[in-house]
Amino acid sequence: MNPNHLTAYAKALLSEFLEGEGRIIILSGAGISAESGIPTFRGPEGYWRVGSQNYKPQDIGTFAMFQQQPEEVWKWFLFRRTVCQQAKPNAGHHAVVELEQMFGDRFTLITQNVDGLHLRAGNSLDRTYLIHGSLEFVRCGAECTYNLYAFPDGIAPKDRESDLSPEELELLRCPNCGELTRPHVLWFDEYYNEEYFSFVSAHEAMNDCTLFITVGTSGATNLPNQLAMKARHEGIPFFDVNPVENRFSEMALKSVRGVHLQGPSGEVLPELVEWLKAKS
Repeated sequence: MNPNHLTAYAKALLSEFLEGEGRIIILSGAGISAESGIPTFRGPEGYWRVGSQNYKPQDIGTFAMFQQQPEEVWKWFLFRRTVCQQAKPNAGHHAVVELEQMFGDRFTLITQNVDGLHLRAGNSLDRTYLIHGSLEFVRCGAECTYNLYAFPDGIAPKDRESDLSPEELELLRCPNCGELTRPHVLWFDEYYNEEYFSFVSAHEAMNDCTLFITVGTSGATNLPNQLAMKARHEGIPFFDVNPVENRFSEMALKSVRGVHLQGPSGEVLPELVEWLKAKS
């Protein structure tokens, strides 16, 4: 591990946080999961072929596409879920768990990732906002209720060529009305809400935030951008952890108190945790 990611200024901001009583918020995105081998699915790995036509995630990951070709949408998401299930949490995920253990109710994790790796690593659901949903849950595709159901047992791992058996399709039916369920994710043609995606709760968590850390996200979606803009405009210490410069690193560096810790989360976050432990 490179021990040189934390600058003197970053350490000063961390010291200020330790001396206060505010909240640390981690906002994570696809980059932390990419370190576990999960493709971002916005890149070349994200395409899906139906017949002779290739679809981008922005095309197939939509409610409109689900209404037209629900089985094809499910096949893509089951392939995605298989990739996620085969991945394991990395050092970045485990460092986020340590932050929760250190700070308890002063800690909130807001994640865009639907892969479940944060929870599998050990973060608690009570302090985690799954703002883009989770592949570990399904809900009625006809919205007969607002209930979330655990992903059903009995569905085999899928690759790009796998079909759904009639038995598997039955397992994917809503236990309340019998209609086909859908993955519990925020699709590209849908909007955030509180019921499913903790929209209000995420904003409210920022009210007592005194350390805001973005990890592996470039600011491509609306709610994360709103939270980051709030941190910038209110002068909340703003750390961006990312191997490459991005919208959030620029935002952090333009804020009153912000830094870009350039490097993978699996290196930067453990270093940050060890420094906090030493100073606590």
